Amino acid sequence: MDHSSHVRLAESELTESVLKDATVYGADDHKVGQVSHLHGTGSMAEAVIDVGGFLGIGSKPVAVPLGQLDFMRDEDGNVHAVTSWTKDELKDMPEHRHQH
Repeated sequence: MDHSSHVRLAESELTESVLKDATVYGADDHKVGQVSHLHGTGSMAEAVIDVGGFLGIGSKPVAVPLGQLDFMRDEDGNVHAVTSWTKDELKDMPEHRHQH
């Protein structure tokens, strides 16, 4: 997929309601995961990505800084992200555990 023509999201659009369920594409342009939710706010916010698995089963949530993801909309208006990480690199990250 050629992401160069896709419209980048404005900082004001980087909210959980916009980014939730966005597909994340890795360095090799393969789907590496999906945004589960955001953790924190502003410049310190992290996106929690469900990596791997199939239909939500067996996936592993990992948290990455929002700044490490390039969020955009495709021609159909679907929000997705591109990162320089590969699926294997994301899978090797520590699992994100929700703090209660």
